[in-house]
Amino acid sequence: MPIIVNLDVMLARRKMRSKELAERIGITEQNVSLLKSGKVKGVRFDTLERICEALQCQPGDVLEYQPGAAAIGADDAKQSKS
Repeated sequence: MPIIVNLDVMLARRKMRSKELAERIGITEQNVSLLKSGKVKGVRFDTLERICEALQCQPGDVLEYQPGAAAIGADDAKQSKS
């Protein structure tokens, strides 16, 4: 997917653990982990707002668009099957 989640980077910059972020924004540690790994298909704007508030950052600090990221992943999958 061409959307990259940089939540782990922002947590490190703020010297904050996932557990603390989860408590501050009102979601489970497991959901924070899923967000960090990029295994989610979407995020609610109110959750993104709470993340930005807790980390004192902008949505663009957490989410990044990398065109071609999906195409690279698809090519890698094709090559590994060959």
